[in-house]
Amino acid sequence: MASGISQNLLLTIALAPLAGAIVAGLFGWLVGRRGAHSVTILGVLVSFVCSAMVLQQVLEGARFAGTIYEWAVLGGLKMEVGFLVDGLTAMMMVVVTFVSLMVHIYTIGYMADDPGYQRFFAYISLFTFSMLMLVMSNNFLQLFFGWEAVGLVSYLLIGFWFKKPTAIFANLKAFVVNRVGDFGFILGIGLIVAYAGTLNYAEAFAKGGELAGLGFPGTDWSLITVTCVCLFIGAMGKSAQFPLHVWLPDSMEGPTPISALIHAATMVTAGIFMVARMSPLFELSDTALNFVLVIGAITALFMGFLGVIQNDIKRVIAYSTLSQLGYMTVALGASAYSVAVFHLMTHAFFKALLFLGAGSVIIGMHHDQDIRNMGGLRKYMPITWITALLGSLALIGTPFFSGFFSKDSIILAAGASRLPGAAFAQFAVLAGVFVTAFYSFRMYFLVFHGEERFRHKPFPGEHDHADAHGHVHVHEPPGVVWWPLVLLAIPSVVIGYMTMAPLLVGDFFKDSIFVDGARHGAMAEVGKHAGHALEMALHGFSGLPFWLALAGVVTAWLFYLKAPAIPVALDKALKPLRVILEQKYYMDWFNENVIARGARLIGTGLWKGGDQAVIDGVLINGSARVVGAFAGLLRLVQTGQLYWYALAMALGVFGLLTWRLWPFLSAAL
Repeated sequence: MASGISQNLLLTIALAPLAGAIVAGLFGWLVGRRGAHSVTILGVLVSFVCSAMVLQQVLEGARFAGTIYEWAVLGGLKMEVGFLVDGLTAMMMVVVTFVSLMVHIYTIGYMADDPGYQRFFAYISLFTFSMLMLVMSNNFLQLFFGWEAVGLVSYLLIGFWFKKPTAIFANLKAFVVNRVGDFGFILGIGLIVAYAGTLNYAEAFAKGGELAGLGFPGTDWSLITVTCVCLFIGAMGKSAQFPLHVWLPDSMEGPTPISALIHAATMVTAGIFMVARMSPLFELSDTALNFVLVIGAITALFMGFLGVIQNDIKRVIAYSTLSQLGYMTVALGASAYSVAVFHLMTHAFFKALLFLGAGSVIIGMHHDQDIRNMGGLRKYMPITWITALLGSLALIGTPFFSGFFSKDSIILAAGASRLPGAAFAQFAVLAGVFVTAFYSFRMYFLVFHGEERFRHKPFPGEHDHADAHGHVHVHEPPGVVWWPLVLLAIPSVVIGYMTMAPLLVGDFFKDSIFVDGARHGAMAEVGKHAGHALEMALHGFSGLPFWLALAGVVTAWLFYLKAPAIPVALDKALKPLRVILEQKYYMDWFNENVIARGARLIGTGLWKGGDQAVIDGVLINGSARVVGAFAGLLRLVQTGQLYWYALAMALGVFGLLTWRLWPFLSAAL
């Protein structure tokens, strides 16, 4: 049913970035650099403006749920392209297009000297189109199309510098790990199609009660539990949840703008969006919700620990992304779906700000990414400094900043959950507050304060540049780079205060997200605080999360500005722990030496034992040998000599006559 929102407006939102990607990708040689960035930025700008218009219409009560194009009908199963626009979709559309627009503008300065300039703009515009198709879909087929499209384009973006071996390894790693998650995702969709008989969201949700009463064939498991776990495995791949998180840190090998686009507002949040959209199904299985809760808690805490020992500025932020995605997943598991989506939105702004700020620092440092080579950049890059500070304060959940409202709401939801894993989840999100503050301000202090180590770098790299006197000229990048930082800093500070009440206690998500309040009371607890943003912020200064965050900031200040000998001593004393963290809990080692080698052994066995021995050796070569042996026997009588053939014919005639006349001869005798 459609009401109030124009179908053509929605098509414009989805197709404008695609048009820009086609022009820049196929005709970039013709339109040139200026034409490529102009057409893609125009496409995303049109999409953003139209998305804002749709959001306004949604706030006024308008909705859209309808088919745009019917592709095929198989029996009673319809395969179609359609849009579902409600509060959840409208918010995601605005966030995706706004962050994408900032990234497009920023890219003009960051990629100015790159020979693949037009190709990069084509990729990021195509990525925006793919994400919009995902969030606007009203059916599982289109959802899966968008899901796979963002995965494909992320592969192209991570490996954008395809002559760099580490980039090629990273994009293959991302592609393979996401295929693991996508296998579970398509199994979940398959179960829905098999038992609900539809690909349409509304129809599938309407049959949720029937699915909840069914068992998974051959087991005593609930069908709805298996379905939801399979769907969440897909989310684990896209949203980088443990143990399918290993691809995201390595994806930093791509250019910085895609780090902001993929890892702030689009690809990694697709899993969070999907679970929130599937809330009518997940609410039917406490087992699946508990699984989501525990996985999110593990990711939130243990990925944060890895951020503490990183020295690459982009990898610190990457592990921060992993941890914050864990927070969102904890909220999903606690049935606080709107809180998870709220944190998704606030996180998109301040994380994009931090990634683009890191890119600004990298430009100023002439592509040196090691924070140990920086220090004292505050006076040389004042705009980058102040925006990075605002982004860091939002990330650690400072009261009145956007991250505070969403992060504290997650902590409240985890504490109110009655699931078996809730106690561990509450501990994880509270401990994660200290860890997040520590590694965030470790990076901030090492980059912007203290000694100016970039003049005599203790850890020189291959990209270091200096003048004839050995001096590195640090500078603020051009306006096309820092203006997006300023525009992202504004919502990073105020968007949480402005939107918490309507998103969490209002009816913005009333027809998007379903919560069984009788069984899951987390949102009731959150609602006691979320309706009063000012009171919540003021009370935040006396809450445990604030003091944990403050302790993390003070500890980072002490360790890296006032007493740097302390972390050195701790490093020596805790070397075994540091080795575990440096090896990333040996997950990569396990994947490479157990899973990958095991797969290679199985593959080798199938190749040598199955393909070579059975198929080639027995079926193909064996049959050839049988035919050859038979032919060899025939060759004994096929001599090519006429008298031999005449004798054979005479013997044959004699034999036939004897066979036919033998009954008569026997009777006569």
